Amino acid sequence: MTERVLLVKAKAPTGPHGRPPNERSIADHLRLGIVNLDKPSGPTSHQVVAWMKAALAISRAGHGGTLDPNVTGVLPVALTDATRALKALLLAPKEYVCVLRLHADAPPKRLETVLREFVGDVYQVPPLKSAVKRQLRVRRVYTLDLLENEGREVLFRVRCQAGTYVRKLCSDVGTVLGTGANMADLRRTRTAGFGEDTIATLHDLTDAVALWKETGDESALRRVVQPMERMIEHLPRVIVRDSAVDALCHGADLAAQGVLEVERGLRKGQAMAVFTQKGEGVALGTALASAEEMLAAESGLVVNVDRVLMDKGTYPRAW
Repeated sequence: MTERVLLVKAKAPTGPHGRPPNERSIADHLRLGIVNLDKPSGPTSHQVVAWMKAALAISRAGHGGTLDPNVTGVLPVALTDATRALKALLLAPKEYVCVLRLHADAPPKRLETVLREFVGDVYQVPPLKSAVKRQLRVRRVYTLDLLENEGREVLFRVRCQAGTYVRKLCSDVGTVLGTGANMADLRRTRTAGFGEDTIATLHDLTDAVALWKETGDESALRRVVQPMERMIEHLPRVIVRDSAVDALCHGADLAAQGVLEVERGLRKGQAMAVFTQKGEGVALGTALASAEEMLAAESGLVVNVDRVLMDKGTYPRAW
């Protein structure tokens, strides 16, 4: 992974307003939290979210990318006001481990060759049972690694663009091989920065809630529920002055004077995130200038704010 470096434009003190994400009160932690859920096989993603809402006694939650009922694995679920940041996950790359079942024997070398052919842009028409319009579209497969091959059972790992249908990918592999094939099993292992290392089950969540309500012990709940900022940490970032925060919370675009630090490599037109000096997510936006241009600019707008994440009034008004 490429090292991420923040380039300093200016330095400024940060006042008593706001607080680092890991230091929020338990009420704010839950309101601005996300659970990296290990979705079980059987229920729909919608049903799992409904169970979580009931367990936490909240009225609003949303997931970062639907999984079919029989598919397991990483299903990030944002709670209450953290749903504002879900857009960042819906468009993020996904990683899966899949069992593909061939309908006839195929030489291992030929199988490896065909799998390599599916790295890059692939053309797919969504399956009949899908939530999107059935029309030809292009999706990118970033990596596709053969893990095991035993007889007609093939285990592979694929990292792909959001919206890629792995079931269709399996079918297309079988067509090119000339054997036919279908997806036998599928597990999502990563969405953006959420992997299996921080995953939690529904049982983990209900146990943590029970412990908190019965004893007041928040520790397990804070392990299961992570700060909202985890949803946007994969995006390039800009750090802003305290004095710029509330204007952004009211929907203003970011001016050059408000920038303190900018991530090296940020490109004009790229989706990115705005953070406070304390590490709080303020907004999602689109860069109107490159990192170098932001560092040099003394005036003018540098970020178009697309989605506000922070509550108005969290920082004092300075505009």
